[in-house]
Amino acid sequence: MPELRKDPVLGRWIIIAEQRGKRPTDFIVEETTTSGGFCPLCPGNERTTPPEVLAYGRNGDQGSDMPGWQVRVVPNKYPALVIEGELDKQADGLYDKMNGIGAHEVVIEHPDHQVVFSALPPEEMVLVFRAYRDRIIDLERDSRFRYVLVFKNYGRAAGASLEHSHSQLVALPILPRKIDSELHGAISYFNYKERCVYCDIVRQEMRQGLRVVCENDDFLVITPFAPRTPFEMWILPKKHSSAYHQQSDQQLKLLTGVFSECLRRLDACIPGVPYNFVLHTQPLRSQPLEHYHWHFEIVPKLTSIAGFEWGSGFYINPMSPEEAATFLREAL
Repeated sequence: MPELRKDPVLGRWIIIAEQRGKRPTDFIVEETTTSGGFCPLCPGNERTTPPEVLAYGRNGDQGSDMPGWQVRVVPNKYPALVIEGELDKQADGLYDKMNGIGAHEVVIEHPDHQVVFSALPPEEMVLVFRAYRDRIIDLERDSRFRYVLVFKNYGRAAGASLEHSHSQLVALPILPRKIDSELHGAISYFNYKERCVYCDIVRQEMRQGLRVVCENDDFLVITPFAPRTPFEMWILPKKHSSAYHQQSDQQLKLLTGVFSECLRRLDACIPGVPYNFVLHTQPLRSQPLEHYHWHFEIVPKLTSIAGFEWGSGFYINPMSPEEAATFLREAL
């Protein structure tokens, strides 16, 4: 029988419909083909991108916008928001509007065009997570920005438009609705129970073990109780922390260890599966929040959003998170 499950933070309802269920091998994954040709993200083509804002890996005597980098961050050539100008908030009758001010950056995760992010060794992958942290710290200095959204699209079905492994950061002058809803849900829980809901999730999932994928001393990977898609995973710090950009190099190293492992487990279950991951963290210039807990959400692209989902706000998931966690634990 289908089951309705309520997300304890957002109040979002999910339908678990296992009668529609499939094994990992039953999901159809669109193959990614290599088109060849010119790639602006490859070494040697640095002058074809906007000037870099961050790079790791070059020797000290090498200049910027030159080969030799390991991770490189550049402004998006076709940004969703532009950094020049003022917000100019104003009313248009009963409507509100402002200029599209922000920053849109591309994190080039490796110089090798053929490298897949999930296959990066942890000692190389950690540079990507350092880049996220360091760019958030820098963008926080701009008082126009309220939030930095970090995300990755892998595979055409998940929205990737370039084959070269990359992720993106977008600094926004307003809070994304999803983050705003999470903050409201989390503070409502805190006001009622005087505890962080994410800390309670970590404690219960570690105690029950039903939805745990993997863990280390500092981080836990779970399939959430009310997942939107099969094999959705959350990566959470075990100790309370609301700000990703306050993580030390050692903490990012431990984060990379579980992040790498859960992506390899996902790829072992469904090779080449397209996915998105998104960082959820506190707003810029916030004091530490007792009620909120930064985390990553990894959402494979395995189901379609159609009329029922758009009209109702429900997601239909053909696999329970307990079954997905079992497959992921046994994958390696």
